Amino acid sequence: MIPAASRVFCSIDTTEIDGARRLAAQVNGVVGGIKLGLEFFSAQGPAGIRAVVGEDGPPLFLDLKLHDIPNTVGAGVRAALPLKPAFMTIHSSGGPAMIRAAADAAASAGAIRPKILAVTVLTSLDDGDLGKVGQSVPVADQVTRLALLARDSGADGVVCSPAEVAILRAACGPDFILMVPGIRPVWAAANDQKRIMTPVQALAAGADHLVIGRPITASDDPAAAARRIAAEIAEGVGTEGVGGAA
Repeated sequence: MIPAASRVFCSIDTTEIDGARRLAAQVNGVVGGIKLGLEFFSAQGPAGIRAVVGEDGPPLFLDLKLHDIPNTVGAGVRAALPLKPAFMTIHSSGGPAMIRAAADAAASAGAIRPKILAVTVLTSLDDGDLGKVGQSVPVADQVTRLALLARDSGADGVVCSPAEVAILRAACGPDFILMVPGIRPVWAAANDQKRIMTPVQALAAGADHLVIGRPITASDDPAAAARRIAAEIAEGVGTEGVGGAA
């Protein structure tokens, strides 16, 4: 069974480089990696990413959610390859050619290539929100449609809500990576996420990796909070084993 702590990517959501470096250092070795996204990248750029992760730092989940014409997205992925991210994100709604361009660009890095994860439906959206943007189908149906499109177009996995994990595991198979935000330990607040689960619930449903931010980063002791989450996972899952792809 994969160790509980390695399942978790700590989401560091800030524009401030010293704070990001401090948080990354505190959780390094306690979680499976760190996620840095658009907020930090817009403020600090590639140099800021290097300053936080370093040469021997934790695995990087670079969450930029690229969404543009295929050539531009492919070029964006290639431009990020020197940062050696373990995962990168694109929007699956960009369509099959865009997804393939991202996958092909990632493949050019060879054995150390990033795995391309396609965003399906943002975890801040519910059925009512989808209707307002002209997608008058239930969230679960839209997520499944986009996940299958991503898989068939060369993506390694998707970012999805925990509420859709079991559906996507059944639809997309055991080797398709499910990276899951919207995770809140039993002792944490939901904040602005509408579709949430506990770590144990999400992993039991078939998630591979969990993205957890404020329950760790807003804690007075982020490392202790991360260890508490790992213990919650280990105690809840026991020895049964969970998830699909590593």
